Amino acid sequence: MQLSVRDAARLLNLSERALMERVEKAEIPSQRVKGRYFLNRDELVEWATARGLAVQSPADVGETRLPTLGDALVAGGIVHGLPGRNKDAVLRHLVESMPLPADIDPDFLHSVLLAREALGSTAVGDGVAVPHPRSPILLRVPSALVTLCFLETPIDFGAVDGKPVQALFSMISPTTRIHLHLLSRLAFALRDPGFKECIVQRASATEILAAARRIEASAPAAK
Repeated sequence: MQLSVRDAARLLNLSERALMERVEKAEIPSQRVKGRYFLNRDELVEWATARGLAVQSPADVGETRLPTLGDALVAGGIVHGLPGRNKDAVLRHLVESMPLPADIDPDFLHSVLLAREALGSTAVGDGVAVPHPRSPILLRVPSALVTLCFLETPIDFGAVDGKPVQALFSMISPTTRIHLHLLSRLAFALRDPGFKECIVQRASATEILAAARRIEASAPAAK
């Protein structure tokens, strides 16, 4: 979805002038056609998430209740010791570990995740990556799920900070609004020292879920 400069600035918690200064320096993803800038909401949320920046929860029409990160983690599960020595193998095992609806082809989801990585690494730094389909519409799932996997062997994911990835948060969502909402909630959680320590220490599912629910209680309300 294309955003106006005003809406993009609101999404990123910036003034319009600050946004345009960063756009003109090519620091923020945009396209320029005939002297006019176009900003894509999905690209902006992913850009902010990769840099640990807060974003406003996007407001679309549709759902009356947005899932919490804790809800989505319960639905998706937490896996320790995911095997794989390269990105392709890790993503294959990730898909196999996800509780997918019966009508979703695991091979298709694997190819979608690989295609997303080809567009740019989903590693967000500090050993974490967030592989996910670019468009939730591709999957048509009934509800959102986030699967957290700790890798048996950390691997190179092309992270900006150069650190190998040891934890994957993969999400699939029924709508763009829920997708962007969960991305923003995950970005918020990863800035919390307690939650981040749980991930670094590969804590138990019980500890991680407790940390996620504690953070949700203090997170800004979705708008």
